[in-house]
Amino acid sequence: MSDATPESTRSDGATVPEIDLPSDAFDAVLAAVAALDPGEPLRFEGFSVGHDGEGEYVLAAGERRTGLSERELHAALDERAAAVTDWYTFEHAIGEFGPRRAFLRWIEDADGRTVTDRYAALAEGIERAWGELRITATVTDRGERRYDVRHADDTGTPVAELDAYDDPLDAREIVKHDAKGRYRPLKTAPTLDSGWAFPELSPRDAYETVETIYPATVANWYREREGELDVTHWRETMERQSGIYGVVKTWDRGEGYEHVNWVAEACCDDSQCLKRREWAYDDDTELDVDGGDGVFPCREPCSVVVSAARKWTRLESEQPRTYEFELTPSEKEGVEAIIDAVADGRIDEIREADTKDPANRYRARFLRAKRFDDAGNLSGTPTDPDADDGEDEDA
Repeated sequence: MSDATPESTRSDGATVPEIDLPSDAFDAVLAAVAALDPGEPLRFEGFSVGHDGEGEYVLAAGERRTGLSERELHAALDERAAAVTDWYTFEHAIGEFGPRRAFLRWIEDADGRTVTDRYAALAEGIERAWGELRITATVTDRGERRYDVRHADDTGTPVAELDAYDDPLDAREIVKHDAKGRYRPLKTAPTLDSGWAFPELSPRDAYETVETIYPATVANWYREREGELDVTHWRETMERQSGIYGVVKTWDRGEGYEHVNWVAEACCDDSQCLKRREWAYDDDTELDVDGGDGVFPCREPCSVVVSAARKWTRLESEQPRTYEFELTPSEKEGVEAIIDAVADGRIDEIREADTKDPANRYRARFLRAKRFDDAGNLSGTPTDPDADDGEDEDA
């Protein structure tokens, strides 16, 4: 590397992998240079290449070298293979500007780090979090990117101990059910099962795998970065509802606003959804609850939120009543603890032997045995003494 900064080390002493210049990358350079006017350069990081219009090439890298043959140009670019393969990866292997290219560049911070720094980091593996995913980018000795996509809980686990896949469409089965086999209606819920990996993905397949696991998250993240995220707020979304969902529109501007706060607190917290809520009540009215910290935005109330709001709208139409229950202070705290544990999804974390926890299963069963009558009424108090025992038509 007589006239170039060595690519084998960087300022902090990290080793940069030796890259062999692939013939397809070199051919792409020749084609790109040939399409330029004489004297117009094709720019890389730290140098440029052009042609003189007479079949010879010009290399500008600190000093200017002219009259290079194709063989001499290849030798010069082979010394700068990292920069050339980086250009080739994003211009040809990945291609057009858009969500995929922006996302893959974001993974290795291509807009903020030099090629030398990135290739040294890629040699070790650059890790990025995306929801519950851990994405690791590496580079081959030909400068080609390879990606490992897996659940964050499986970070560091050998691939041989996981279920390995290579087709992005296989992710459709992975996301269907949680670790207990329950159907996942919300793909961005923090309930993604672990135990699998996509260990050797190309750039295009890595992007497709992530988008299959978390649909539209990269696309919306990209729109937000470009200042083009089209947010649809609560009122506009509800005005589009019809049929059985039209009842949600009965929540008016005053009391309805408070209801929407409750909906967002119940459904859109980080513990329930990995998206960051960007929608509000309307263009002029923000909600009081936090929108979350997720890396990818939520641009409108989802179907899960709309469905839940429909049920709550019907429940909220009920008139409040006053009930009298006889409970000890500890029993009252137990009821509150049970509600909190269910709402936060902590039931499975409460050990059966831990009877000190107010939400312990045996304590709950003791409370039921003591305070429920044979019909299942708390303290023997029926919910509605005048109602029949018919089934809830909206259950």
